[in-house]
Amino acid sequence: MPDTETYADLHADATAVLSRWAATSPAAAANRDRTLALLAAGPVALSRAHRAGHVTASALVLDPTGARVLLCLHGRFRKWVQLGGHCEPGDRTLAAAALREATEESGIAGLVVDPDPIDVDIHPVACQGGSLHYDVRFAVLAPAGATERVSAESEALGWFPPDRLPEPLADGTVQLVAPALAALARRAAG
Repeated sequence: MPDTETYADLHADATAVLSRWAATSPAAAANRDRTLALLAAGPVALSRAHRAGHVTASALVLDPTGARVLLCLHGRFRKWVQLGGHCEPGDRTLAAAALREATEESGIAGLVVDPDPIDVDIHPVACQGGSLHYDVRFAVLAPAGATERVSAESEALGWFPPDRLPEPLADGTVQLVAPALAALARRAAG
């Protein structure tokens, strides 16, 4: 088991962010509450070694106009999905973890993360022989003219219109589009 102090700052951020977050749907609200209950276990809830489940961070990447979203064809489960993954000991905030994952998996420099989550999803995974990901999801904006580069974790990357996402699509990915576009609109208005 990792040193729980390794994730102390991230745990404090995750608890604060989710405690004040106005959920984007009833399902997201229920998942937020379940994630806060998981976080009651302490910083270990951020570690992939936590068999009961662990918090992860992901990002739906949008182009500057919101006309396209970037998805990856995941190498292991062969579905199109948003970018994201496990929190790491160096991550200080959930938004930073989502941004790091999006940058690593897309190869795009200059991404900007909206600090407020757009969704929380809980789903089973094969980690530790079977666990749950409590995935906190963020909107991330790519700079104009961004060129993606496939990472070792994906078969392909592709830009898609929000109303024409590719198949097979991972469960839960489509529900990110509306709140991500709303985050982009708030940013443009602000």
